[in-house]
Amino acid sequence: MLKTENENELVVEMILHAKRYSLTLNKKKCVGCGICMQICPREAIEVTPTPKAEGEEAKTPTVTINKEKCTYCGICEAICPFGALTTRINGEHVVPVVESDSFPQLVREITVDETKCGLECTEIEEACPLDLIKVSMSAKKGQVKIEVDKEACPGCRLCETKFPESTIHVKKVIEGIVRIDNEKCPEGCHDCLDVCPIPGVLYLTEDAKVQVNETNCVYCGTCKIVCPEEGALELTRTRIHHTTIHSGTWNKALEKLASTRAVIKELQTKSGKKLSQVVEKRCFTEVEDYV
Repeated sequence: MLKTENENELVVEMILHAKRYSLTLNKKKCVGCGICMQICPREAIEVTPTPKAEGEEAKTPTVTINKEKCTYCGICEAICPFGALTTRINGEHVVPVVESDSFPQLVREITVDETKCGLECTEIEEACPLDLIKVSMSAKKGQVKIEVDKEACPGCRLCETKFPESTIHVKKVIEGIVRIDNEKCPEGCHDCLDVCPIPGVLYLTEDAKVQVNETNCVYCGTCKIVCPEEGALELTRTRIHHTTIHSGTWNKALEKLASTRAVIKELQTKSGKKLSQVVEKRCFTEVEDYV
């Protein structure tokens, strides 16, 4: 078992006679949100506030991975909204829990209409706070090419809201609610603003109270990780957009990440779809018999 770390990444590995497993954390993409820690079935990942000196701004939370506990199942990669984790087997990118159909993948709905874009589309690139959009001139004269790193996009929609020409449309990966109790906020504390990966989501009012702009919030939870006062900031995830899955493993995972209400809502949706399919199949069969 090996563990190596540098400024850009953290890698844990398990080397066997026939196979070599690895899990890589891309520190440039990681925002320290803690979703991987919440979801890990072996509690192999820990996310904690990074120590800071008095008067300093809060820093991105610190992520550590226990090489003794990690089983390289790939759940953390499948659920990471920022695409910061990668599992490999013998050097090949593989997500075991997705391959075995026991865990879903996040659905990232991003559509781009390059025909509506001119040279001014560079504003879209500049609008992305995670540097996931690249705008360049295509081989055809006068046409613009837009490339989006979709696997790392949590769907903050800043590119869409700052460029309302229907050039790009983004749907949030995670939906939820953030509530801030300013009465409990420590005086002068702005830690949540310092670490929020999406500019403008958390902001100060004229009377120095923290407020949230949920239009662009991705409900990652980094703010909650660093908040020093219990109950001052509450985050509830109400829905996670994912591929279809029929597994009890996901239901347990969803309850950890979201809420019991979210699990119930998803089960009701699945039941409704299943009932609809049964009725449709029965009606179609009866029509065929009649004909």
